[in-house]
Amino acid sequence: MSERRTYAIIGCGMMGREHMRNLALIDGAELVAIADPDAGSLKAAQVQADALGQKVALFTDNATMMAEAAPDAVIIASPNFTHFDIVQPVMEAGAAVLLEKPMCTTLDDALALERAARNYANLFWVGLEYRYMPPVTSFIDRVHSGEAGAIKMLAIREHRFPFLPKVGDWNRFNRNTGGTLVEKCCHFFDLMRHILRDEPVRVFASGAQDVNHLEERYNGETPDIIDNAFVMLDFAGGARAVLDLCMFAEGSSEQEEISAVGPKGKLEVKLPSGFVSWSPRDRSGPFLEHIETPPDALAAGTHHGATFFQQRDFHTALVNRTAPLINARDGYRSVAIGAAAQHSIATGQPVDIHYQDKD
Repeated sequence: MSERRTYAIIGCGMMGREHMRNLALIDGAELVAIADPDAGSLKAAQVQADALGQKVALFTDNATMMAEAAPDAVIIASPNFTHFDIVQPVMEAGAAVLLEKPMCTTLDDALALERAARNYANLFWVGLEYRYMPPVTSFIDRVHSGEAGAIKMLAIREHRFPFLPKVGDWNRFNRNTGGTLVEKCCHFFDLMRHILRDEPVRVFASGAQDVNHLEERYNGETPDIIDNAFVMLDFAGGARAVLDLCMFAEGSSEQEEISAVGPKGKLEVKLPSGFVSWSPRDRSGPFLEHIETPPDALAAGTHHGATFFQQRDFHTALVNRTAPLINARDGYRSVAIGAAAQHSIATGQPVDIHYQDKD
């Protein structure tokens, strides 16, 4: 069986161009078309395609691109609020789909898309690629091996820079993103589910917009996205998890820190340093291991190599016609948890999470 498959990308802003760079590293993945209504984004994509040696056709209209290029797979990296409308014609055309996170910005749309994807004849994959950062993957493997025992406490800290500028600054408003805890933190809620192999049933969150974007105005409007939060989650099996998010901490030496503690000890991973540590309860540790990320994968994106490794597995599944490793249910549930956390902040109350994808 030939491993060659053709790809198109819808949306060639920062994330779309990251996908371009990673496709260039995948044997058998041929990028043939890009669609974006923004002239500046198309120009930037053309410059990058020329530098990468990718011969791509450029389109401003998605339907025209699908009809003329007829790609085997489509990567959707358009603004969050467009995902639901854009993915449906792609599915009608029967192409494989890699849909960037968050899957949708509303619960109703995410649920409708999860149901539509259940019996989809082709590959449907949601881009929750944080599972694929090599140090994080090593950490998860060790958690799942039982090294620390059954995990009772899981903590994720992200102390980072503010949201970056986007075309039209669409990411400055909750109505376009679903809110920070959906837009950004669906990654972390997915990681929690994946690490614990369990589902959260209750969330309590406190957060606000205290520092970032307060002086910005867009048609007279002030951005309303929160820039810091604590989110506590109770899981069905009894474990607890917490997210500590700060988006005005770009001076931090580590951007992400994840720890899992069980009756045998504590496992921890830190990024970007790439160290995984093991601290057994007998105080013989900590034992440090540095997990290398291949330089070409690291240089191709801003997600510590994760986009490359996800793209590699997506392409393998596409060629072999196997199931997605991150599916529409993962996409829906990461949105549901983020939306519940946003609601908890708005009401000041804990929120029970009731998933609607069980029927």
